[in-house]
Amino acid sequence: QVQLVESGGGSEQAGGSLRLSCAASGYTYRSYCMGWFRQAPGKEREGVAAICTGGGRTYYADSVKDRFSISQDNAKNTVYLQMNSLKPEDTAMYYCAADSQGYGFGWYQVWRYEYWGQGTQVTVSS
Repeated sequence: QVQLVESGGGSEQAGGSLRLSCAASGYTYRSYCMGWFRQAPGKEREGVAAICTGGGRTYYADSVKDRFSISQDNAKNTVYLQMNSLKPEDTAMYYCAADSQGYGFGWYQVWRYEYWGQGTQVTVSS
């Protein structure tokens, strides 16, 4: 059984930093993408960043490019999202997700991810 457990959320002032972690267990796919998504109240869930085995590339939404960084520690089965220069508009529930496709095209599409964590709240104050 695949489990994804996020941690590291919290409250931060604008301009600050947070690092989210997603610990994965029970995942045996050799090809996959691990993604971070976020959902603010009243808004749709949106892709923030992803890292895919196909080519080992990383992908970012334009709104977070140059501020956020996704990385992976295979030994710990953990994916991280380093968030710098936080803005109030980054406030949302952040979710970790995993698929079994592994290709980067369409990484931001919610429907392709089969497994989801429970989410961790990030609140950025101005």
